[in-house]
Amino acid sequence: MDGLLRHLTLAMARRHGAIVTYFVLSALPLSMSLAEVKMYNASQLLENMLVGYDKRLRPGFGGKPLAVMIYINLRSMGPISELDMVYTLDCYFRQTWYDKRLSMNISLEHLPLGITILERIWHPDTVFYNGQNSYLHTITTPNKFVRISPNGNVLYSQRLTIRASCVMDLKTFPLDIQSCPLFFGSFAYSTEDVVYQWRYGKDGKSVEFGKDIWLSQFDLIGSPLSNYTGNIKGAPHTILKVKFHLYRHAGYFIIQVYVPCALLVILSWVAFWINREATADRIALGTTTVLTMTICGIENKTDFPKISYITALDMYVAVCFAFVLATILEFAFVHYFTKYGTGEPLLYDSSEDEEDSVFEETFEEEQECPDLESNGLDGSHMPKPAKGGNFGRILLAKVCDCLHCITHTKVYYGFKKKDMTGFINSVSQIDKSSRVLFPVTFLIFNVVYWVSYSRWKV
Repeated sequence: MDGLLRHLTLAMARRHGAIVTYFVLSALPLSMSLAEVKMYNASQLLENMLVGYDKRLRPGFGGKPLAVMIYINLRSMGPISELDMVYTLDCYFRQTWYDKRLSMNISLEHLPLGITILERIWHPDTVFYNGQNSYLHTITTPNKFVRISPNGNVLYSQRLTIRASCVMDLKTFPLDIQSCPLFFGSFAYSTEDVVYQWRYGKDGKSVEFGKDIWLSQFDLIGSPLSNYTGNIKGAPHTILKVKFHLYRHAGYFIIQVYVPCALLVILSWVAFWINREATADRIALGTTTVLTMTICGIENKTDFPKISYITALDMYVAVCFAFVLATILEFAFVHYFTKYGTGEPLLYDSSEDEEDSVFEETFEEEQECPDLESNGLDGSHMPKPAKGGNFGRILLAKVCDCLHCITHTKVYYGFKKKDMTGFINSVSQIDKSSRVLFPVTFLIFNVVYWVSYSRWKV
């Protein structure tokens, strides 16, 4: 049986013109199997092929530039770090070129070889110009292989993890679309010796995405290709470029930052419904919301680069902080005008005289102010204590007359509230206006903000 296989192999060798192989096989013992014959045949072909082969010289040395074709199969991507401005991807990086010295007169479609053959043949010195700490997978063995076609075409494939720099524009963060490039080309050969080109697959793509590729914060929405000639070390080099367009998911930031900030702003509006005499309560609420907003704004900067410009997230937090701070300032106005008059009534209990139950005086801006003597405040005409303990109230009313005349404001002193005891303030007109003005303004800001920073996938 082995003799028959040997004779068939010899016949095939004659038919395909492998003269050298024919003479080699003629000397083989009759006891060799077909598998052994094929292995011996391949070994002899490689040895004969590499006789006089100089791996220091590129294919076609002294002639036209050698074309190196590139194909990338992207397996996974991430993490992507805004803090370090880098991204990571895992891919099969495949290079194809033609080496006439490796052509063989055999009928095989291609000859798969071990990686040790790379030490004996020429291969491109491809580098990633913006790479950082990239590496070849070596578990359990170095993840690379070589295939040589009978016509001399060489396929060299490697599994690489590439860590490359990506200068990000974070002005619209986190509602942004980033473009992270990958540049690669020859380290030593200029365009006179080696040129790089994209090799398009059956689907017309040079960069293929794996079916299970997934990123936690981004969607990979495109990878446009380009090539150009750049000046490297004083010589023109062919540079291939692929840009990965990354559409950021804003859901994390909406839950962690946007919603809490908006709720804090809404919480600060509760102060508008608190009695304006409850000073401690309103100040405590305003201070708490301001401090909480400050902490919220600081925490979102923890894993963020120290950039010199404001981002979309910074703008939203800053406006929310301004709204919260404005509620405290609003109460300051309410508190001030409560003491000195804003045209709002002051409620208090007058107990005895019906004639004192309602009193009102108004000074217009054109009216002359009464002097102190006419108001009984010169010391010689001090009002006498009134029945029912109204002396202090009358004295206060006369002092306020002078103050409001000087400031040209209109004042209403008060009226009787029979069912209540003690001094009571009415609802401030400023509070009433703020109940409408603040929510409407914040709503308009949100509409303008989200429309301005809206994105569409390209």
